Amino acid sequence: MKIHEFQGKLVLQKYGVPTTKGQVAFTNDQVKEIAEQIGGTVVVKAQVHVGGRGKAGGVKLGKTPTEAFEVGKQILGMDLKGLKVKKVLVEGAINIDKEYYLGMLFDRDTKQIIVMVSAEGGMDIEEVNEKTPEKISRVWVDPTLGLQDFQIRDLIFGANLDKAYVKPITKFLRGLYNAFVGSDATLAEINPLVITKEGEVIAADCKMDIDDNALFRQPELAQWQESEDDNAIEDEARLRGLTYVHLSGDIGIIGNGAGLVMTTLDAVSREGGQPSNFLDIGGGAKAEVVRNALDVVLMETKVKAVLINIFGGITRCDEVAKGILEATSTMDIKVPIVVRFSGTREEEGRMLLEGTKLIPAASMQEAARKVVEVAYGAAVR
Repeated sequence: MKIHEFQGKLVLQKYGVPTTKGQVAFTNDQVKEIAEQIGGTVVVKAQVHVGGRGKAGGVKLGKTPTEAFEVGKQILGMDLKGLKVKKVLVEGAINIDKEYYLGMLFDRDTKQIIVMVSAEGGMDIEEVNEKTPEKISRVWVDPTLGLQDFQIRDLIFGANLDKAYVKPITKFLRGLYNAFVGSDATLAEINPLVITKEGEVIAADCKMDIDDNALFRQPELAQWQESEDDNAIEDEARLRGLTYVHLSGDIGIIGNGAGLVMTTLDAVSREGGQPSNFLDIGGGAKAEVVRNALDVVLMETKVKAVLINIFGGITRCDEVAKGILEATSTMDIKVPIVVRFSGTREEEGRMLLEGTKLIPAASMQEAARKVVEVAYGAAVR
């Protein structure tokens, strides 16, 4: 789950990490009011879930409240990399002396947290990594041990940061690490970390992603969850407890297990089809779950056919078949549905589908071929 800059800064402040201060505005008048309260030059920042906001025109200065009002008119409502800007963060400008980069993310391969530091703050870290990778200092942190003193020293000296600020940067890194772990983050990026001309060490920007699977123990953060691209179907799926990602095709995909669904997408694509979505119904497939899944998939009006791909491990395929039949019997479905079972009692499951409008398949490849054929008007072999 991505959170906005202003939300990320609230998380950091909770852990004692110094950040720039500001308020969120939803209208131009609010931008002006906040600028009047702050006094002096303010920075108006678009709050959308994309990077490179400054280069795209989503970050501007306002030297007076009136100028901030005009800047707000330019940013609020603009299309920023395909997203409409509905809110902005208004902050007091700071006197920048130096800009650094700090980043933390979870490395699934090593099951450790990577901490990265670079003196090239304010730049795209991907560009720095590609052109001058030696300017990025990295350490891998065992989460059972935490960030150690020697690792912090390695980071600061390895990145050649200003030695006069070792102590405040060390404190900053500790606070950021605690915020990362405490909020179940998968990414925390401070770019830039600013050393002001007054000698303060402060987060001028903040990007954080929170692990969706940990939201049950992060109720405060869970309230911030919103659609990343204003897709109403994704919003509805989330409300129904379904893992759904909108794609651009016209063949609906439903499966039980993320890996199985991903493989199904590939299989359909190899047969010449274009998947409309990723939808994982999880371990079970009772009638109500199937009904909700089909409802969500068919909200996309251009869907021409649906493929339901079920692996029966603990889940019995015949029980899943009963759930599918019960669900479809109460729905007015006008597109063909291909069903593939594999695993426990798969033969019994396929037998239950005989004599119905549902199209059975014995293998994933056969199911992918059949759903592409019925979607695009060819006869099913």
